[in-house]
Amino acid sequence: MGKITGFLDYPRLGETSEAPAQRRKHWREFIRHLGDADASTQAARCMDCGIPFCHNGCPVNNLIPDFNELVHQQDWRRALEVLHSTNNFPEFTGRICPAPCESACTLNINSEAVGIKSIEHKIIDKGWEEGWVTAQPAARPSGKSVAVVGSGPAGLAAAQQLARAGHAVTVFEKSDRIGGLLRYGIPDFKLDKMLIDRRVEQLRGEGVQFRTGVFVGDAGAGSAYDKVETIAPEQLKQDFDAVVIAGGAETPRDLPVPGRELNGVHFAMDFLPQQNKVVAGDRLDRQILATAKNVVVIGGGDTGSDCVGTSNRHGAASVTQFELLPQPPLQENKPLVWPYWPIRLRTSSSHEEGCQRDWAVATKCFNDDGAGNVCSLTAVRLEWKDGRMAEIAGSEFEVPAGLVLLAMGFVSPLQHVLDAFGVEKDARGNARAGTDDYRTSVDRVFAAGDMRRGQSLVVWAIREGRQCARAVDEYLMGGSLLPR
Repeated sequence: MGKITGFLDYPRLGETSEAPAQRRKHWREFIRHLGDADASTQAARCMDCGIPFCHNGCPVNNLIPDFNELVHQQDWRRALEVLHSTNNFPEFTGRICPAPCESACTLNINSEAVGIKSIEHKIIDKGWEEGWVTAQPAARPSGKSVAVVGSGPAGLAAAQQLARAGHAVTVFEKSDRIGGLLRYGIPDFKLDKMLIDRRVEQLRGEGVQFRTGVFVGDAGAGSAYDKVETIAPEQLKQDFDAVVIAGGAETPRDLPVPGRELNGVHFAMDFLPQQNKVVAGDRLDRQILATAKNVVVIGGGDTGSDCVGTSNRHGAASVTQFELLPQPPLQENKPLVWPYWPIRLRTSSSHEEGCQRDWAVATKCFNDDGAGNVCSLTAVRLEWKDGRMAEIAGSEFEVPAGLVLLAMGFVSPLQHVLDAFGVEKDARGNARAGTDDYRTSVDRVFAAGDMRRGQSLVVWAIREGRQCARAVDEYLMGGSLLPR
């Protein structure tokens, strides 16, 4: 390492951000990447630890000590090459990944981890600024064609890798814009959609074709996609040499309690994509708005946090977030959990903007205002008894709520898509396919990302898209030079 004692000499420096009171007024990104000198200093904190556990902590197995050393030397172009060798879209992960690599950092045992995510963010942003990120078309066509269903991170990663192997790739997306849940699900203040657009242009330069507004399978009457063009899976199998299904986990977990049918009780993913569309310039007839309402978000994960940030920007009267599980500790027991992902209290940027958080709470019912609208909810406090959560007698309470957002995670991909392909499913309703070859039970059909593993992180989707692309390439060509 260039600075052997860097981890002793330099404290961790985080990225700066706009003040909460100011960023609540707009939908733009508000976190600023490190400057060149600061990034170089932070990279110098990377230890010569012998066994870089950060490699294993990172789902795409980024070569973290390697690009840290190059950043320390300010050899930015080589650092970008090293980063891109394992990660197709570091501008996505550098913004929205929870950074399990930092939890696995050796320095994290008894100090503050290396700021790996902020360094990654800096490398890729500098790469775009300098014009180093360009299309890399294949030297020669393979003569094979592949259909990719879904344009989220798994689909885009698979498409790019397959195109670079020389295959003719067409990506099918049911929505009106490319990006999947990156586009419609993650707020613009966390991920500017320009980042997706410029990657799409890069992929087009590499020969990838995109078809939007196309649903593969039967959308079903009354669904959000029953008016778009449909293509039967059999048609794809006839037109292409292989098919990759790489859609997201879009079946939300419901809360079947009395009053669920009231106006004002919505899934988070009915609420969040609408705001993405409005920011993109679309006009919506009936947008779900939190303006001047008491908002209750049920679910303490990232999607719930996104609902908090969006509601505050709408101008909600109040925002309360409930979590079923007990409040986690402020600090994990590092010797006990390192290098694994720890359970500890995490406060997101959206929480900093204003939110009342409450733990170990279960919703009993939603209450009617007399006109079919939700006006409040009744909840009860919970405690652990004999290894199970149990209600605390006499702890019921009522919270005013003009808008309730259900953000309790996702149970599986859309079942009618998998049913249309006729693939075998696992016990959780995902496409059954192994990580050795990513093949489903249907010949020439492969599955990756949420479609195969269920709800997960963007970084896991990129990993699976890359590995699936290699498996498809091996199937089509008898071997592959693509990395896993």
